[in-house]
Amino acid sequence: MLASGIDWNKAKGAVWRVHAKRLKPIMDFSALPLDRLLGIERQKAALVKNTEQFIAGEASNHVLLWGSRGTGKSSLIRALLYRYHVSNLKIIEIPRESLSWLPEISDELRLLPYRFIIFCDDLSFESGESGYKGLKSIMEGSLETPPENIRVYATSNRRHLVPEYMSDNQQATVGERGELHLSDSVEERISLADRFGLSLSFYSGNLDDYLTLVKSYFEGYEGDWQALMQEARQFAQARASYSGRTAQQFFNFKGCRARADVIPK
Repeated sequence: MLASGIDWNKAKGAVWRVHAKRLKPIMDFSALPLDRLLGIERQKAALVKNTEQFIAGEASNHVLLWGSRGTGKSSLIRALLYRYHVSNLKIIEIPRESLSWLPEISDELRLLPYRFIIFCDDLSFESGESGYKGLKSIMEGSLETPPENIRVYATSNRRHLVPEYMSDNQQATVGERGELHLSDSVEERISLADRFGLSLSFYSGNLDDYLTLVKSYFEGYEGDWQALMQEARQFAQARASYSGRTAQQFFNFKGCRARADVIPK
């Protein structure tokens, strides 16, 4: 059994172990609370609304969080577990290369009295890969109805999850009425993103956004703020990034003690 031995009353979620071909329970984890994730209020509100509808058994969507690296996509998913694991929500992380196991995993989860989010981090597929077909069947089903207690939340740097090439457009043909007919192979690849009823875009912030995030990490700092901000600017410029990830890395670089609100749960 892929999930054998997991006590879901105690486990807050699970991660897929590729070589063991089974789920490993998550008993402890750490994450930033939702209210500490700044600059992504629109995306946060939409994701929370969808998740709360899912937990309540109401209509809800699969979610694709896509956009620039380091902008808080994965942090939002972890924050959901931080807030809602007490509401019978479990998050199961499965890597791209193991998505073919999803039908078997869902067979073991669909009858359990919990709500499960299948979390696919940094999801994308190259041309010729077929692993996304198992993902599509879980999201919309085939002859079998998709599990009511499972939703897929994925993060990606790509809007359509697969690369698009100029040659794809060159394969298109124009019909008698002038309409454009894309090739079947292009339609199949791009249709994966259409399975996500909620698509949330994330973009890199500017210097002001970055410094606001830095200040949130250093709340209560009693040193020279002007010098700290200058050092934060130089740190970001050296990495050519003003993302939230860079702000956290600067906090770690300074060797500050972890915030009291980032605690194991």
